[in-house]
Amino acid sequence: MRTKVEKIRIFSLGGVGEIGKNMYIIELDEDIFMVDAGLMFPEDEMLGIDKVIPDISYLVERKEQIKGIFLTHGHEEHIGAIAYVLKKITAPVYGTKLTLGLVEEKLKEQGISASAPLIEIRSDSEIAFDKTIVTFFRTIHSIPDSVGISFHTSQGAIVYTGDFKFDQTPYGANYADLGKMAQIGEKGVLCLLSDSTNAEKPGYTGSDMSVAEAISDVVYNARGRVIAACYVSNITRIQQVLNAAKKHGRKVAIVGKNIHKVMDVAVRLGYLQLPEKTIISIHDLQQYEDRELVILTTGGRGEHMGALVRMAKQTHKHVSIKEGDTVIVAASPMPGHELLHLKTMDALYRAGAHVVYKNVHVSGHGCQEELKLMLNLMKPSYFIPVHGEYRMQKAHANLAKAVGISEERTFLIDKGEVVEFRNGQARFGGKVPCGNILIDGLGIGDVGNIVLRDRRLLSQDGILIVVVTLSKEAKKIVAGPEIISRGFVYVRESETLLDEATKMVTNIVNKCLQDYVIEWSSLKMGMREALSQYLFEKTKRKPMILPIIMEI
Repeated sequence: MRTKVEKIRIFSLGGVGEIGKNMYIIELDEDIFMVDAGLMFPEDEMLGIDKVIPDISYLVERKEQIKGIFLTHGHEEHIGAIAYVLKKITAPVYGTKLTLGLVEEKLKEQGISASAPLIEIRSDSEIAFDKTIVTFFRTIHSIPDSVGISFHTSQGAIVYTGDFKFDQTPYGANYADLGKMAQIGEKGVLCLLSDSTNAEKPGYTGSDMSVAEAISDVVYNARGRVIAACYVSNITRIQQVLNAAKKHGRKVAIVGKNIHKVMDVAVRLGYLQLPEKTIISIHDLQQYEDRELVILTTGGRGEHMGALVRMAKQTHKHVSIKEGDTVIVAASPMPGHELLHLKTMDALYRAGAHVVYKNVHVSGHGCQEELKLMLNLMKPSYFIPVHGEYRMQKAHANLAKAVGISEERTFLIDKGEVVEFRNGQARFGGKVPCGNILIDGLGIGDVGNIVLRDRRLLSQDGILIVVVTLSKEAKKIVAGPEIISRGFVYVRESETLLDEATKMVTNIVNKCLQDYVIEWSSLKMGMREALSQYLFEKTKRKPMILPIIMEI
């Protein structure tokens, strides 16, 4: 018999009010369970940032209480931060075979060996803890081996769906545990956390079987090369392209380091079947006629457009788009990357390609009717829409209301907001520290809001560097002032402006030297203020001004 749980706390450190960075925390009295550890790709204003992960300082302070990290599937948005988490937290990681295979690859990339065990689970696994029994149910998504997770407690089950859709004609060996979901609902669900990505879209998500047929038709009808682009972790789509190539007697060349890594893991674990004598090296393209080739590509960071951009602009080292090529864009744009998606399509057309993007991709997330079905199967007492921007969470809350879950029993949470349960009754329970950790190159968290603000200023109005060398004893300027401008004005066309600025700096420095004000900080401040005002009057721009004073 499970120990009675007095207090349950549920909150998100990422994945609500945004796409990606999924990380949900379930606290059963003192015990902490972590679900997913994802990353987010940077928004436009995050200049120079490679990826964003959740701030886990709350968990690091309580790392002794963490009983386990549970992963629903192998997408970056759900496992991308696991290596960073395991550097600071030692707790067993539970996931399905493919998910753990991809996690091992991530740990290898980061050069860390997991001090915590990686424990493989199946959809029929049961893991017993003092306060809960954790069970799993199979879901259909765009990557195999996806599961939802149930934490069975004395107050009822807490269920997190992971990413899911209900596909009646799934591709390959994918299927959803509908019966098991209904059983969980019959036994009593205290709280459901469900995927909101497509909550604004009516109807049902299309079937992957129809996509397989559409891709096959495009490959059959193409007269020249076929270049297929998809998400690096969409193993279902990769398999469909490989099968279509084999069926129509074409060879497949694979472009991209990331796709090779993911495919190696999927093949080794039996989730991807490579058709016999179909794969060729990218260096052997010249040995085949155009009509015999399919080129499969993804971009870095899981973004499908990276390599296509370079191919369209003729800057890719192996493949350039040419007249007669057929390009299959088997992916929808990632949120925040819509503009890049459209510009790449435009560049592909300009390069002479025939571009196919309709009917060759379906989402891995359920639309409104599927989300309603999940709500009806689970029949939760309380509901928390997660995994989506706020408008998606709101749309999901409206769906819950339509199937009979009242507004009072639906919690629209932001990151860090806690929903607390006592005796099966829920209320808001304060807030925990949360935020973003920005990763730039090898730096983790060393780029903060101030650095980003500086980058933004530099990108908008440029920089003006003022170099001056002084002699304190002689009380005079020995060299300079020299003004260096980058990204502010074109020097050759702005000599008068910069000459005036130089005279202004000379006067300020001389006055300070004569008045015995040899306090560098006040001298720099005076230079900044005077130059800033003068330059704004003349140009209506505010460059970053960086005075450098040297003393001999």
